[in-house]
Amino acid sequence: MTTITRIAIPTKGRLSEPSLDLVRAAGLVFETSSGALSVVARNMPIEVLFVRAADIPDLVRNGVADYGITGLDLVVESDAESAVLQDLRFGRCTLTAAVAESSSVTTIEDFAGLRVATSHQATVNRFFAEKGIHITTVPLHGSVEVAPKLNIADAVVDLVSSGSTMMINGLRPVATILESQAVLIGQPGVGGSSLATMIRAVVVAKRKRYVLMNVREESIAAVQGLIPGADSPTVVSLAQDGMYAVHSVVDADEMWHVLPALEAAGATAILVLPIEQMIP
Repeated sequence: MTTITRIAIPTKGRLSEPSLDLVRAAGLVFETSSGALSVVARNMPIEVLFVRAADIPDLVRNGVADYGITGLDLVVESDAESAVLQDLRFGRCTLTAAVAESSSVTTIEDFAGLRVATSHQATVNRFFAEKGIHITTVPLHGSVEVAPKLNIADAVVDLVSSGSTMMINGLRPVATILESQAVLIGQPGVGGSSLATMIRAVVVAKRKRYVLMNVREESIAAVQGLIPGADSPTVVSLAQDGMYAVHSVVDADEMWHVLPALEAAGATAILVLPIEQMIP
């Protein structure tokens, strides 16, 4: 009997589409339909569950799902950091403490005695308790930014991407409580399975580029110094005497600097290709 592996991904919100793209890039073939709660991949014994992002840490912890993709802030809120297998490098945001522009508060220590509205009660309580600062959390889900205006709270702790929503609502950031992004989580002991490996391969590949070029023999040493590659560049002799093809893997963030340097070193016919999957 084939064992089904289950992965839970957000059914809506800013993490939903990138999560779908990621599992498809990892090789899962499936179709979704409006309102579907789950779907089984056509090419692998893997079922994708579509659930609320906030529920995913508990579904993984309770064994309903083997894996989940959700925000690190929700994992920390559930006290499940040990389940994190891989940072996924999308959905970046910060859990930020803020006050009204008119407030006299300027440091996190000034929060002592304040009422703090947040949807991340456990995280906020732990953060301030570790600093020995007494606050009163006010649980609020949605429209947290309006709490000071409505006199529901003196300050807020909320997720911030660009900061524009806080600015529009007259709030001033004071401190970052947590740096968050999408993460892959899993039950203990499942980290080495094929699904986790394939997802990791996609995440690693997004940060890399495959670079090919032609190089004269006298320029090979200079080019090798610019692109060390995963281990070392591949150098292949071409039909034309004294010419070589050099292949390497380069960090995507470095391409802005590497390409002009390669050209200056004498490389020609330079090709830069995306990589779909890579295991370092």
